[in-house]
Amino acid sequence: MGSEDLDAEVEAFLAAAEGVYDEYDDGYIDADTALSQLGDHVSTLRDAHEDDPE
Repeated sequence: MGSEDLDAEVEAFLAAAEGVYDEYDDGYIDADTALSQLGDHVSTLRDAHEDDPE
């Protein structure tokens, strides 16, 4: 994965994390669900980073 791909993954993570915070703030999800979703997004980002050959 190139630097541009990793940058795209970081942007996707930030957008997803912001979405989770917005849903929590709006009362659509509870804290446990928010943390679970954030954990999933962190795992996705970590996997992308570990697949990066640099």
